[in-house]
Amino acid sequence: MKRLFDLTLALVVLVVLVLPGLMVALLVKATSPGPVLYWSPRVGQGNRIFQMPKFRSMRIDTPVVATHLLARPEDWLTPIGGFLRRSSLDELPQLWSILRGDMSFVGPRPALFNQDDLIALRTARGVHALVPGLTGWAQINGRDELPIPAKVQLDAYYLQHRSLRFDLAILLRTAMKVVRGDGVSH
Repeated sequence: MKRLFDLTLALVVLVVLVLPGLMVALLVKATSPGPVLYWSPRVGQGNRIFQMPKFRSMRIDTPVVATHLLARPEDWLTPIGGFLRRSSLDELPQLWSILRGDMSFVGPRPALFNQDDLIALRTARGVHALVPGLTGWAQINGRDELPIPAKVQLDAYYLQHRSLRFDLAILLRTAMKVVRGDGVSH
């Protein structure tokens, strides 16, 4: 049921956002050198690595680490990178990952391949069994501001309480947070 929901919603969102997505792609290309998309190695279901696309919001020479580990993340942003991140428009290409089945609309956010502490804690709590999501319970309860153990605790809560109704509530709260720009770093 969840997979059917993901496919249906992804196709609807893709049709609605294809033109804005093309405009974002043109803006990324026009404002900074390098490719339009950044393919980030991420940890998926069962700790399997997959390539997650995002509109590139950082310079091409940015170190491959979580943003919060950069001394001055704002120094690495492209001219429109801050806007893309605040508006979450950089996330649009992840519809591809949802269509492929690497991601769901709702689940724990996929860890970077080198976030060993997050991966280990999620594995210990069984969260690694979930398909990662575009948004999740941890995202609407703190996003970038949460310490890793708190994120994992929220991910584990989602694991134990997941349902279509819970997913719909998370999607609704995500939409409200995106509109307000809550909890986004740089």
